[in-house]
Amino acid sequence: QVQLVESGGGLVQAGGSLRLSCAASGRTFSSYVMGWFRQAPGKERDFVAAISRSAITTYYADSVKGRFTISRDNAKNTVYLQMNSLKPEDTAVYYCAASYEIRLASSPREYDYWGQGTQVTVSS
Repeated sequence: QVQLVESGGGLVQAGGSLRLSCAASGRTFSSYVMGWFRQAPGKERDFVAAISRSAITTYYADSVKGRFTISRDNAKNTVYLQMNSLKPEDTAVYYCAASYEIRLASSPREYDYWGQGTQVTVSS
């Protein structure tokens, strides 16, 4: 089992940047594919990015490709989401998640553990 705690959210102007972090407990962090999702009020939870266990492979939603970068440090049990060129439509609660799956899944159903989320608000 793993516990996930996100941090780094906040209020930023359009065009700005934020870096989210997700710290994981436990000794098996490197065994999980890690993902970031986001959920805006009244909307479903959407896939943002995922990263393989070894950090070799990444996968992004089209809406964030070229602006967001997912990375991980297995020695620190932490996954990151660097968000650049932020837009008002990026406003949401951002969640990190861990999956036992080998492949980089984009469906929330394929993730086994979730953090509590961190709010990101982008003003126009």
